[in-house]
Parts: sequence; C-alpha cells; structure tokens
Amino acid sequence: MKDLKNKKLFLLDMDGTLYLDDNLFEGCLDFLNQIRRNGGRYLFLTNNSSKSVEVYIEKLAHLGIKANKEDFFTSTMAAMVYLSETGPYRKIYAAGTAAFREELKSAGYPVTDQLEDDVDCLLMGNDSELTFQKLEDACILLGRGVIYLATNPDWVCPTAFGYVPDCGAVCQMLEHATGRLPYFIGKPEPAMAQLAMQQCHVTPEETVVIGDRIYTDIACGVNAGIDTVLVFSGETTRSVWEKSDIKPTYTAESVKEILSYIR
Repeated sequence: MKDLKNKKLFLLDMDGTLYLDDNLFEGCLDFLNQIRRNGGRYLFLTNNSSKSVEVYIEKLAHLGIKANKEDFFTSTMAAMVYLSETGPYRKIYAAGTAAFREELKSAGYPVTDQLEDDVDCLLMGNDSELTFQKLEDACILLGRGVIYLATNPDWVCPTAFGYVPDCGAVCQMLEHATGRLPYFIGKPEPAMAQLAMQQCHVTPEETVVIGDRIYTDIACGVNAGIDTVLVFSGETTRSVWEKSDIKPTYTAESVKEILSYIR
C-alpha cells in the first residue's frame, strides 16, 4: 500500500469507513490531514441519499472534520446528472427523506411525495422516514409502468448497534410485491467515480477508492479502473471478502492502518 502515498485523489466512503453514527473512527482526522500534507485531495463519495450535502457538512463539523460542498459527490448528485441526461420528466415521485426531496427541488427538479396523475418517474432513496403509505404509493406507480430509478443498491446501512435496511433492501421488498427492480444509479456504477475524477482533473492511475462494502464501494472502483482499499470497519467481514468474486487492490482494518502507509 506504500504507493497510496503518491495518489492525488482519494474517493472516500463515509458510513462504516470514516465513522459509525456519531462515532469518528480512530485516526480518521490524522488520515485526512495527511492526504493534504502529501499534496493530495479527497472527496466524500457516499451512496447515502437520506441527508443533503448541507446536513453532511454539519455532521462532519460535529465530528471535527471541516468540509465544504466541493468536498462531496453523493448518489443524489449522481441521480440529478442521470435525470438531466434522460429527462425531462413531468413529475418525479421522490421516495426518500424530506432532505432528499428538498435537494432535488432546490436543483430545479419537479419533485413530489404525493400520488399525482402526472408522475412519470419513481426515484427511490435511502429513506429513514419510510412509511407504509410510501410503499403503497410506490406499488401503485410501478403498476402504472412509470420509469423506476434508485439512488443506490445498498442492502443495509451501518449503525453503532448493527445495521438497518437501506435503499436496496426496500427495492427488493417492492420487487416481491410488483415484480420490478429499479435502475440503480450510485455505486457500484462507475459514473460517480468517473465524474469525481473529471471534476478534479485526475486519471484513474492517480486515484484510489476506499470503502467498507465490496458490492458498492470496491465494485465502483473496479468498474472505473481505479485502485481500491477495502476496510473492515463497516459492513464487510473478512469471511465475506474471502468468498467474494470482487477483489480490492488492498485491504486494511481501518483508515488508521492506511495512515501508516501514506505518512
């Protein structure tokens, strides 16, 4: 992992990689500071669409990490790029948190959380405010044949006490009810990493993806032709890693171990 010291761009997952809930992992601040001391840059690349960038900035500030909007590329941002490329849409039913809907509205997208006749797109996000009404609305819309999208395929979201269902798990539940699965926009699709590299004017050889999930974080890096580091501080266990067909370039217990290689 010594070659990581020369990387120019670190694409960092957040939940399970840098922290869990309000618990910042040991060595995280030193790790981020060392990247910048080495002349590199990092971007927070998260599939979690339940929070807006502004909320993430506040959360990181609470944890002691100073960040601004330019330090993030989220699955919500990726979804907006996709909507712009495939639209326009008359009305988008955004099945997610209030922050998720507000971020889409602020960017000018015609968003609703009501079952309206002109809805022609259902966009699922990681919804910590999920209700049965939203599930029922989704089933009705899917029965109508609307375009079906989702921000991310993650099955679970890590917490301090274990895991809770994420967007992918809810989409699997809807598949059992309707027979339909969405087009997933975020990681493991390579677009998030590719757009981040374009934004920072770097090549895949100058970039590394670091995350705790093989099937999203690591797969995203692999699909984009980027070196990857799988950390065991979140969802993926060593047993899962050993059995997986997707292999990271490197593995580490946490970002603290990576820090020892980039110093």
